Amino acid sequence: MCGIAGIFDLREQREPDRDLLAAMNQSQFHRGPDEGGLHTEAGIGLAHRRLSIIDLASGQQPMFSADGNLCVVYNGEIYNFRELAAELAALGHVFRTHCDTEVILYAWQQWGERCVDRFRGMFAFALYDRAARSLFLARDRFGIKPLFYSVLADGQLIFGSELKVLKAHPALPRQLEPQAVEDYFALGYVPEPKTIYRDVYKMRPGHSMLFRRGEAVPQQQQYWDIPFQPVAVASAADLQDELVARLREAVQVRLVAEVPLGAFLSGGVDSSAVVAMMAQLQSEPVNTCAIGFDVKQFNETEYAAQVAQRYHTNHFEETVGSDDFDLLDQLAGLYDEPYADSSAIPTYRVCQLAKRRVTVALSGDGGDEHFAGYRRYRWHMNEERLRSALPLGLRRPLFGALGRLYPKADWAPRVFRAKTTFQALARNSVEAYLHSVSICSDEQRAAMFSDQLKRELQGYSVQSVFDEHAANSPTDDPLSLIQYLDMKTYLVGDILTKVDRASMAHALEVRVPFLDHPFTEWVSGLPADWKLRGQEGKYLLKKSLEPHLPNDVLYRPKMGFGVPLGKWFRGPLKERLRRDLLEGELPATGLFNQAYLERLVNEHQSGRRDHSAPLWSLLMFQAAIRDDHFALTG
Repeated sequence: MCGIAGIFDLREQREPDRDLLAAMNQSQFHRGPDEGGLHTEAGIGLAHRRLSIIDLASGQQPMFSADGNLCVVYNGEIYNFRELAAELAALGHVFRTHCDTEVILYAWQQWGERCVDRFRGMFAFALYDRAARSLFLARDRFGIKPLFYSVLADGQLIFGSELKVLKAHPALPRQLEPQAVEDYFALGYVPEPKTIYRDVYKMRPGHSMLFRRGEAVPQQQQYWDIPFQPVAVASAADLQDELVARLREAVQVRLVAEVPLGAFLSGGVDSSAVVAMMAQLQSEPVNTCAIGFDVKQFNETEYAAQVAQRYHTNHFEETVGSDDFDLLDQLAGLYDEPYADSSAIPTYRVCQLAKRRVTVALSGDGGDEHFAGYRRYRWHMNEERLRSALPLGLRRPLFGALGRLYPKADWAPRVFRAKTTFQALARNSVEAYLHSVSICSDEQRAAMFSDQLKRELQGYSVQSVFDEHAANSPTDDPLSLIQYLDMKTYLVGDILTKVDRASMAHALEVRVPFLDHPFTEWVSGLPADWKLRGQEGKYLLKKSLEPHLPNDVLYRPKMGFGVPLGKWFRGPLKERLRRDLLEGELPATGLFNQAYLERLVNEHQSGRRDHSAPLWSLLMFQAAIRDDHFALTG
């Protein structure tokens, strides 16, 4: 696992400033502390930080082809590289190393832009073709590995594994992107392809770009999408056996490493499933690690311990205090732009714990999206049955009025929050799903944003992000559609971003078996009622794992990583909250209606309302932009 950086001249053949490229690369030292490499020549500069996992003795980057025409920098793992190397060798290509990086060079020579179709794994890479005067950028199918880029005013393309790599270039535009502010306060992250900066972008998952000197900047080209093509379903027993076999194989290909390897074990279904498969594939005990909390309602370690005992793992556990808020400023530095998922704190801690024992860890991320594990899927499908009973033309005015009139009840369990249900029923399916996942509702954002920001937005709404993905969805099944929306937004923008930054902060590689693309292609085609049956999410996954995991693990209520934000904002973070939101740099931006922010703070700290989510999003926004001094002038 590594970090990449580069500068490519789109207009001329100016040689990049070597010291500047070195500084860009050094900004991501944490991603690859083992080695660093740098190459510059007329028109191109490529740099790399290496975390050595496979072929420790060789595999240094930037790496050149035998004829010297191609040069690549690469971050990730291609799990089928040995099979590809054998195929390419049979076609006449001669290998000098035993690593997956060299496979990319000769796969490009053999298959060109379609080489990405052959790669099984997680990756972001840049390949320079000297003869063609071109640069090819590609990102893996799910966006497990990040890739940022921007074209500067002088015609230079700059790119890197983290936004801080680009920020190290003095010519990077630092203008605020207003649409990203709208997106962030709805979702808690800035979704692909935007960043918080105007004219600075994230490569979309499953996309590539081919830049040629002297030609216009290309559009991102999609090379893969989640197919949702129906698969044949035999008996329930056969289906369960096939799921376990496919998951076991996805785990097996991720066990190749020349460094210590282990797994996260939260005590949930997905991480427990990965550990169960690992234990059945390894002769040595699996190294597992878990983070516990000193607040019982957030603590899952007893379930992790059950799995660890069943499979006799080398289990390591650590308890995090409920006052673990000292990471706030450090997190802002890790993510480089506003990011509001508070579970980034325990995720950082579990990566910190894992790194003490291993260099590679497998995780269970992706299981909830594949098998409809989130509670919101159940709520959405319950509401969908009601939406289907009445046309939108009747629902919108009727339930819209009820939603406006009914009192808000954030304190109550969702089943009693009629206001939220009425608001959802007044919308179409895609609008309703966005409403259910938004951390700040449409009404809250309208009250929160200043008149200046609203003018800058020119009517833009985050709804267009979901509408675009819905229009491109290969499925119109109601459950499959919202799973698709999550995989295009929440999975990459929140979950995978969180894991990448937290793990790489500790030079830890995380592998994600549930996001193996052959496994995904099969799972996506299963009928929806094998994923969510009645009110039971992950139905097929749980039935399939009954021989492998305790029932307490499989059928207990989902917990997830949580932190007590509400308590922090009324206690140890009370004064900081008031200072940063009401007295600090945030008012100077001109982005917000300060009277509304003061109301949020006062209502929360008095105990009248719980505004934890919007307050945390505001606090993390302020921490992320502190050094940029954004201010609206229009």
